[in-house]
Amino acid sequence: MRIGILDPVHPVIAQRVEAAGHACTLVHALPDADRQAALATMDGIVVRSSRFDAAAIDRSPGLRFIARVGAGLENIDVEHCGQKGILVLNSPEGNRDGVGESCVMLLLALLKKLVPANTAVRNGLWPREALRGTDLRGKTVGIIGYGQMGSSFAEKLRGFGVRIIGHDKYRSGFGAEGIEERTLDQVLDESDAISLHLPLNNGTKHYADAAFFARLKKPVWFLNTSRGGVVHTKALLDAIDDGRVLAAGLDVLEFERPELDGLDPTMDQHTYARLLRHDRVLLTPHIAGVTHEGKFKMADVLASKILHHFPNGTT
Repeated sequence: MRIGILDPVHPVIAQRVEAAGHACTLVHALPDADRQAALATMDGIVVRSSRFDAAAIDRSPGLRFIARVGAGLENIDVEHCGQKGILVLNSPEGNRDGVGESCVMLLLALLKKLVPANTAVRNGLWPREALRGTDLRGKTVGIIGYGQMGSSFAEKLRGFGVRIIGHDKYRSGFGAEGIEERTLDQVLDESDAISLHLPLNNGTKHYADAAFFARLKKPVWFLNTSRGGVVHTKALLDAIDDGRVLAAGLDVLEFERPELDGLDPTMDQHTYARLLRHDRVLLTPHIAGVTHEGKFKMADVLASKILHHFPNGTT
């Protein structure tokens, strides 16, 4: 098979599929004028952040699979792939540890007021009482979306003496030792902290909106490390100002470009400025799963999946 790699990814993918007899082309390294012609001949495509929409799919008539290095699939027209019988693969197993650990980091940083404490000391201040933190032990943590990332966060929490409850719109029957499966209403009623682990699609756009935050029964710490678009930023900031959310840790923003490589210049500048000014929001640039280990594992897992379906160059 001819496999085109559309974005720079860990070389283990090319190494493994070529060792099995397939031919790899680093499409991202070709001159712009040659890329489309190369893509038109491919049997498989590997992407990271590049968009591959219906038009791009149709320009590659022999396409048998599209594989994404990572978890989310919003940059691929999955529905169109299904209509054309094109297999879609991803590798959320590869960076689940990075995301799970980052969620713990963000939650503890909020509870212990780590960032304002660091800022205070650097400014020559020593406000111990003003920065009195909160213990995680004994709290109820609600996880919405119980796939690879949500379950990884749950695994990392088990040593903290917390109660963990989970809800998934698409899955059920995932309750296991230490995890309690709950309805969304129960998660919103019972949680002291809530973490979102949802894909971005038409059903989850602005999932956490004003109505979502209005249903909270008590103030919560709020995390989002999935996709920025699942949270309505203005509604979140209103909820913080109204006391329904104590503080938020956001690794992703709804103001990101679709390619996830920066901010969209057409974004709502007023809400973005309000977000940056808010002292109870901790922001990181979509790096929860960006680790050295994760870069290799995402590619290696994806290579294994490709080779599972297409074991050798004659298949």
